[in-house]
Amino acid sequence: MEIERKWLTDGWFDAEPTRILKMRQGYVAVAPAVRIRSHQQEGKPTQYILCFKGQGGLSRKEIETEITQELFQQLEDFIEKPLIEKEQRQYLLPNGLVLEVNRVDAGLTSEFYYAEIEFQTEEQALAWQPKDELAAYLTHEVTNEKGQSMAEYWQQTRLK
Repeated sequence: MEIERKWLTDGWFDAEPTRILKMRQGYVAVAPAVRIRSHQQEGKPTQYILCFKGQGGLSRKEIETEITQELFQQLEDFIEKPLIEKEQRQYLLPNGLVLEVNRVDAGLTSEFYYAEIEFQTEEQALAWQPKDELAAYLTHEVTNEKGQSMAEYWQQTRLK
């Protein structure tokens, strides 16, 4: 189960990230979402992930499994569309949560930034409120808004 809140942002969070990932992702299907993603952290081997995501806003079923580079390439060829390029910067928050800020399709007219925080329970997610500089940064929450998933972005930008 994935439990997360999501915000649109105007850029990177103004702090030193604890981790930076370069990602590429695409969708075999969007309802339910079947996604492939590669992510690479500097100095570490690239990981290749196959993910199944159910419908939902705050929480939804999610299954992830690591796959080989060869299977990833076969699925990328099967999709026949350019993958979404993302850079993700992660910031450790004082309460042990992690703020993940993503820049999507840098340099394209569809470029945008969004932030997510994953939680252990729905109760924790609903109770959490950003404070101080996070409150000023996380002003446009889109957790339960239609049209805000990456699968929907894929449909809007790759399947036209």
